Amino acid sequence: MLPDSLFVKMMFAWEPETSHHMALDMLAMASKVPGGLGMLRARYAPRKQKSVQVMGLQFPNQVGLAAGWDKEAKAFDGLAALGFGHVEVGTVCVLPQEGNPRPRIFRSVPDRSVINRMGFPSQGADVVLGRLQHRERSPDFLLGVNIGKNKATPLEEAASDYVKLVDMFAEHADYLTVNVSSPNTPGLRKLQTGENLYKLLREVLQARDAQTDKVGRRVPVAIKLAPDLSEADLDDALDAITRAGIDGLIITNTTLDRAGVHPTFAKETGGLSGAALTVKSRDFLKTVKAKVPSDLAVISVGGIMDADEAARRIDLGADLVQLYTGFIFGGPGLVRQCVERLA
Repeated sequence: MLPDSLFVKMMFAWEPETSHHMALDMLAMASKVPGGLGMLRARYAPRKQKSVQVMGLQFPNQVGLAAGWDKEAKAFDGLAALGFGHVEVGTVCVLPQEGNPRPRIFRSVPDRSVINRMGFPSQGADVVLGRLQHRERSPDFLLGVNIGKNKATPLEEAASDYVKLVDMFAEHADYLTVNVSSPNTPGLRKLQTGENLYKLLREVLQARDAQTDKVGRRVPVAIKLAPDLSEADLDDALDAITRAGIDGLIITNTTLDRAGVHPTFAKETGGLSGAALTVKSRDFLKTVKAKVPSDLAVISVGGIMDADEAARRIDLGADLVQLYTGFIFGGPGLVRQCVERLA
């Protein structure tokens, strides 16, 4: 098995989306090869971890993988074997869609950051459901399913997409996340504030409640917000979220801001993640924690590039953290470093 530094260097020799699929396929293969998951656990599993209760669920540790890395739920078992306490798959859409044309992922090594304009490429809910239907829920890791609307679905009909996805995945997910904050689906962020958000969340939660008897448990629902909301829009969003009775808040999605990154890199459209987002995401966490009720679960993601930053987010009041771009630049070993730092 390659050292992490060599593995990351090898992955960075390829075009970003190609290397991403290569890593995803290797982890997916680990669950199919006899002993494959055991090898990953032997190499990467944390030597210590602290279990926490969040959104009424018992998480084996406080470190998860953010949505977007395993969009189609191909490799969640392999990812869990690296030490993640939870893996959030998706964003899943009802119907298959291609997303935006390639190239649509751009890395900047000097900035330790990524810009993506993927646009919710999805094989569709039926394909993802097929991969989850035979999954047995496990105390070793929790699975979140991140859901979003198809690009072709008008905003005024967006709730129907989210409700269909709740109906399909409530039985197979430990929790669900409503994604209304991607910058790469035209108009989607208009659903983040005010009555639009409240009405959407009420329909989602009513669909969740209707599934509770069938599922035999209450499936928590979280929502993911962007770091680019103005203070007034953030206040509107948080008011809608608390009135609706949502279980958790994931902050933040990627940013449209380009402060502090190389101009050539900055010209690419899409959402920026990684080290360039660290301070903005951290500050957003501080702001949100000062505004929300103490019983609303908060999950921090965005620019967590090392274990010290993961610990800083927990110190600032986050209940859980999620990795994405830090995982790309730091490799699988970063997961154990973060888990053990928080134990």
